[in-house]
Amino acid sequence: MNTITDFDYRLAFSRNIGWLTKNEQLILKNKRIAIAGMGGVGGSHLLTLTRLGIGAFHIADFDVFELANFNRQAGASVSHLGQPKVDVLAEMARDINPELDIKTFPDGVHKENLSDFFTNVDLYVDGLDFFAFDTRRMVFAYCANVGIPAVTAAPLGMGTALLNFLPGKMTFEEYFQLEGQPEDEQIIRFLLGLSPRMLQSGYLVDPTAVKLGQHKGPSTPMACELCAGVTATEALKILLNRGTVKSAPWGLQFDAYRNTMVTTWRPGGNRNPIQKLALTIARKQFMSVKNIDEPSEKPPRTITEQIFDAARWAPSGDNTQPWQFEMVNDHHIVIHGHDTRDWCVYDLEGRASQLAIGALLESIAIAASQFGLEAEFNLRKESPETHPIIDVFLKENPDIKPDPLFPYLPERTVNRRPFKTRPLTPREKKALEQSIGANYQVLWLEGWKKRWQAAKLMFDNAKLRLTMPEAYEVHKRIIEWNARYSIDKIPDQAVGLDPLALKLMHWAMQSWDRVKFMNRWLAGTWIPRIQLDLLPGILCAAHFALVADKAPETIEDYFKAGRALQRFWLTATSLGLQLQPEMTPVIFSGYVRKGKQFTHTESVQQEAVRLAKQFSRLYQTPEKIVFAGRTGQARQAAARSLRFPLPALISQTNGS
Repeated sequence: MNTITDFDYRLAFSRNIGWLTKNEQLILKNKRIAIAGMGGVGGSHLLTLTRLGIGAFHIADFDVFELANFNRQAGASVSHLGQPKVDVLAEMARDINPELDIKTFPDGVHKENLSDFFTNVDLYVDGLDFFAFDTRRMVFAYCANVGIPAVTAAPLGMGTALLNFLPGKMTFEEYFQLEGQPEDEQIIRFLLGLSPRMLQSGYLVDPTAVKLGQHKGPSTPMACELCAGVTATEALKILLNRGTVKSAPWGLQFDAYRNTMVTTWRPGGNRNPIQKLALTIARKQFMSVKNIDEPSEKPPRTITEQIFDAARWAPSGDNTQPWQFEMVNDHHIVIHGHDTRDWCVYDLEGRASQLAIGALLESIAIAASQFGLEAEFNLRKESPETHPIIDVFLKENPDIKPDPLFPYLPERTVNRRPFKTRPLTPREKKALEQSIGANYQVLWLEGWKKRWQAAKLMFDNAKLRLTMPEAYEVHKRIIEWNARYSIDKIPDQAVGLDPLALKLMHWAMQSWDRVKFMNRWLAGTWIPRIQLDLLPGILCAAHFALVADKAPETIEDYFKAGRALQRFWLTATSLGLQLQPEMTPVIFSGYVRKGKQFTHTESVQQEAVRLAKQFSRLYQTPEKIVFAGRTGQARQAAARSLRFPLPALISQTNGS
């Protein structure tokens, strides 16, 4: 059935009947709606309203479809690339209702065609780009002058914010107060006016994607479809004169991610005292985002760059990233590694750094598999153990299949908060155990008793690191204060302390004398040990250790262990599990086992001997343990360490 003669309007939209009367459906058939903008929400508006049975449209857009539209825009597809949006959407709408009376405005809406655009229009639906302030103000002002009701719904996060502007009620300009304001201020006023409660802000996982000054921001298809749903519902009520239609300054925001719907009321709009306070706060936040320097480097283009751009997310102790890359050619890359034993007490014999380099090697292999490449690694025997040099050769292999762990490389992160105590399922444990290969086993510490013993061990070991000046110097160096993210340190918001404890810690960390004062007179170790070690140690699914069949001895052994660790961690991430390393007992007992002094504080050294025995009783074969941690289900960490951009990791050293 492809012709109008085969089309039956009543049958096509008969499933609307019940929520509409038959006569109301015919009324909608005779209504005309104008939609400016066929992009993110405009196309969805048109198709949804067409399925509601609206019989006539005026649609305007001057743009064509491109790849960047695919995630959210109705009509964006490979077959429509480069085609005008108004033509594509008009065709799609006519495929739903061949009887549509639809007029297109391929040059968009402007002063010269404004009157024509609104001729015989019953309702205006806003589909303009968020940043089209001049056009939006012009269109809404025209609607207010001639008495056309107007609806705007903004896609925000994974929800929508709705405002109606009805004849005789508060106008768009009276509500938003945009006239005469610079663009930065218009952005803030429009966003806060649409969404006074800003429900969407709480789950923005990558703030760097918001570039308001460049007219760029993230979007989701769910938000666009929700916009179309609430807008079509308001259109139904307005056009049929039934139901409650709230006009500005009343608004509605529904956020599917937050499971929350709020009705907002801002009498006076952006002149409202509450709104003025919110605007003041928003201006500061906007400027902090706007003033972030944009990365000067271009995104990775070659396959080799893409591989190493993904691999750079490998874990490293305290986010030290102990590597530089030398790009010899597209198939030969040299890794210049180093360890941190000269300044970091936690890097016993450089083993922590070697584990990290091993994790990097596995990450390279995983990323290379996406391109049908096999990664071969050769350690240069003449390179010192403190500065290992590894040649990486990328070779085509038709038998290589893309590793399913690849998308989790940048997602994997440390979570220092409490987890759920739900036991791991047999499926989860099997996947984790199989991930590490035949030369390693997983030792599980599960159940209340074992979790308590592991938590108590961590609690006691924490006293060592909090009362020794050698650890203080490390902590002072590797924490970035007042930060949610850090490219080369641990942001303080990811440490795991509550805000008050974090402020106390920041004050104390200004000097070792302050730390000693806190420890001696204010029980300074108790709060961090409880919050960072005891409670998280109890509140998890399990503690675990990765145990090698043979005690590792050489740097190659630790590279292999790091590769197994990375696969274990990525597998946990793929299962929706969180993970936190618990390496202090492993490291301090290693010092004791090797007879090495790691502190000039005698009481700490003696306590480490006692705790090494406790660790041995609980973990059985400490000399074979290459990694220990805890895992469980929890929300993703809100703060985390990032990584240096790839260009910053590319060395100019000629080591080939």
